[in-house]
Amino acid sequence: MRVLHIITGLGIGGAEQQLRLLLRHLPVHSSVVTLTNPGPVADALRADGVPVADLGMRGNRDLAALPRLTRLIRRGRYDVVHTHLYRACVYGRLAARLAGVRRVIATEHSLGAAQIEGRSLSSGARALYLASERLGTATVAVSDTVARRLADWGVRPSRVRVVPNGIDAAGFAHDEAARQATRRRLGLGPGAYVVGGVGRLAPGKRFATLVRALAELPPDVHLLLVGDGQERAVLEDLAVSCGVADRVAWAGAVTGGLPGLLAAMDVFVSPSADEAFGLAVVEALAAGLPVRYVACPALDDLPPGDAPGARRIGGSVADVAAAIRETRAAGPGRHPVPAAAHRYDIARSAEQLMTLYRQTVSRETSVR
Repeated sequence: MRVLHIITGLGIGGAEQQLRLLLRHLPVHSSVVTLTNPGPVADALRADGVPVADLGMRGNRDLAALPRLTRLIRRGRYDVVHTHLYRACVYGRLAARLAGVRRVIATEHSLGAAQIEGRSLSSGARALYLASERLGTATVAVSDTVARRLADWGVRPSRVRVVPNGIDAAGFAHDEAARQATRRRLGLGPGAYVVGGVGRLAPGKRFATLVRALAELPPDVHLLLVGDGQERAVLEDLAVSCGVADRVAWAGAVTGGLPGLLAAMDVFVSPSADEAFGLAVVEALAAGLPVRYVACPALDDLPPGDAPGARRIGGSVADVAAAIRETRAAGPGRHPVPAAAHRYDIARSAEQLMTLYRQTVSRETSVR
């Protein structure tokens, strides 16, 4: 089976990293085309042996990209086209139809309650999404919560399949040597209590709340932020104005070093109030960290007790600071890896997606 994955960009982000991880577990011939921004994940995919093409799209309204994408799909003679992220879903579904490919799957990675991919929802964005959705075969939601949001948008529930994001849980097992090495590299002393956050440095992730909370905590509490993005300079200035610049470590974006960075942390905090899944929370649980989160559909959709090391908190600066104090007072130590981390095993997600591919191909073949 030949599958073409179309994604809006391949900079470092949750959807981009998830695609790379999935391709390692899908028993098909996979190729990838990025509409724009062939960033570090493109390099990582090529290192994995996955062909990656850059369409060179100049913006959302670069309609000249549509015939280029159509020709690329037609030449590849793909059995399935699989799109990821809003712009790729809109252009990819239409291009696949023009190229004569009727088996089109789209994964909705980033539909929040009030935003999509960090941008506020609008009636125009919704109308365009729904119009293109009807050109596809099925839409994959990364959580039950996203499936409900799609239905609220107007997508027929019969067209939605839930295939949750996945992680390589064993790869996040705590490594004390990696903890010490990472702390030395980042200038975090052995006595520092390290609060961690992971994600795009964008306003919707609300990392400013973590920086402000740090100013209310003792001087031996440090913050380790993993990720990069448009708000990096704003957060750096905020750390200076709050008087905590020397207590914030900036790890930048990473493609393969996250387990060591999680090992360096003592508690993981996710201050984002609007998530589609909450992948970083699940990864932190797999690393044995106590987790405090404001929103995480991945955990909300599980039976009670599957993530005993995680606790929902309020989203204010005072709430976050109080949660960190309480967690520290409970004492150091890692938690056993919870059932939640194993439920979201990437091999299971790949198997579910492969089943959908086979059903889609079989259905179209029988129709013909």
